[in-house]
Amino acid sequence: MRFCRLLLPLVLLVAASAMAQNPCDKLKTLSLPDTSMTAVEFVPAGPYSMPSPFPNAPAPKGQPAITLPAYCRVAMVLTPTKDSHIESEVWLPADTWNGKLQVVGNGGWAGSISYSAMVAALKEGYATASTDTGHKSNDAGGNGMFALGHPEKLVDFGYRALHETTVKAKAMIVALYNSNPKFSYYNGCSTGGRQGLMEVTRYPEDFDGAIVGAPANPHLYLHAGDIERNMRLRKDPGHVLSPAKVATLHKAVLNACDALDGAKDGLVGNPEKCKFDPAALLCKGSDSDSCLTPAQVEAATIIYGDIKTRKGEVIWTGFPLGGELQYASLSEKIDPNSPPSSFPLDSIRILAYQDPNWDWHTWDLDRDTALAREKAGFIDVHTRDLSAFKARGGKLLMYHGWADPGIAAGNTVNIYKGVLSKMGDKQDDWIRLFMVPGMGHCSGGPGTDQFNKMAVIERWRESGTAPDQIPASHVTGNSVDMTRPLCPYPKVAAYKGSGSMNDAENFLCK
Repeated sequence: MRFCRLLLPLVLLVAASAMAQNPCDKLKTLSLPDTSMTAVEFVPAGPYSMPSPFPNAPAPKGQPAITLPAYCRVAMVLTPTKDSHIESEVWLPADTWNGKLQVVGNGGWAGSISYSAMVAALKEGYATASTDTGHKSNDAGGNGMFALGHPEKLVDFGYRALHETTVKAKAMIVALYNSNPKFSYYNGCSTGGRQGLMEVTRYPEDFDGAIVGAPANPHLYLHAGDIERNMRLRKDPGHVLSPAKVATLHKAVLNACDALDGAKDGLVGNPEKCKFDPAALLCKGSDSDSCLTPAQVEAATIIYGDIKTRKGEVIWTGFPLGGELQYASLSEKIDPNSPPSSFPLDSIRILAYQDPNWDWHTWDLDRDTALAREKAGFIDVHTRDLSAFKARGGKLLMYHGWADPGIAAGNTVNIYKGVLSKMGDKQDDWIRLFMVPGMGHCSGGPGTDQFNKMAVIERWRESGTAPDQIPASHVTGNSVDMTRPLCPYPKVAAYKGSGSMNDAENFLCK
């Protein structure tokens, strides 16, 4: 009994010492403007389960085991306006911090914190942050419905939530580590790409380097282009190609353009140089899988063609030659009595008209795109003047898959060309674009879609080593089955003429 009485103070002392050494304690008393912290906790090293993006839904099952280092987790609600409710998280490594911050972007209409991207950042030693941009993905029915009657929530989605999250993350870093981050980076693709462009133009001081993949920018134009293409395709049920006809079309494109880079490898390395007219496949006699009917030739022409206003302004570029096997719209059966998908339609009926019952039959590309830009154009980047970001030493790494089935890649090329047109031809000391043959939306596809973007941007910003090429891989299962160099646009990877076409050593950027 006497032993227990002696032991108890020692146990209490150890417990008190452990509590005093909790690295997250100092964050519990941190006060930040328009910020309510809903959780400040120390998470010990160990397994991690990815939360579900939908409220009250069970966590996803069947995921591979994830192990994370110890970190301080801060969950918060930001309320920069009375109608704002921005949920964000900041994760701060307890003892493995590399001295840097990596903020990660969203996808689609956002509505959830990007936990998987935060996991990847934390495992590499970064402090990291993400936001749901001020709404949940299923609010009011999902997609853009959250913005019906809530103009401030649209501002939060457009740019404010990510900026405010970044500011708060930096303040927490100072509070916890007694130091500013040595470097702050942004990493996002798709909607995350649009967010990155918004950051480097509207808030150029937020980041030292930004990775911008497949930017959905302008968001409004992307969706207007999707609706217009859908409206054109639905006019004739004969526009649909069977899988066999899609394969025939793809094979014909490869026959015409696969060897342009010297490597006949099933990839169109430079779609801009590819010359192919789908009319070459027009059936000469009876219909078969080896030819296209006049309606199917028209459908392919619509898919490949730019979406333009009556005055000739390109709203969005057509899908590049070579990605036919990824382009679901070639074989999509459209019910002429059903509206286009609400995913793009909400950019018009909600953001432009604020009317969920807007009659989609009245769609007019010129009128409705102009109204959307008038009402909600602030969510997009239209300027090509990035001089403020350049002036503070910022580096911008852009990338896009040539076979992207969701966001036609030519628009990103036009953004890049627009920057050069505005700021001068010689800008490769701070901005470079890498187009990826065969890659789908942000990743996937038969191309080399695996490459270390963070390592590239870090070497560029911190050591001044600009990426003249980026080593990239294609992985099947757990095995690398192809490597290639990714080349800064407009260069392409050209085969040397000998050696394995699956080995990057046998290619040069030309």
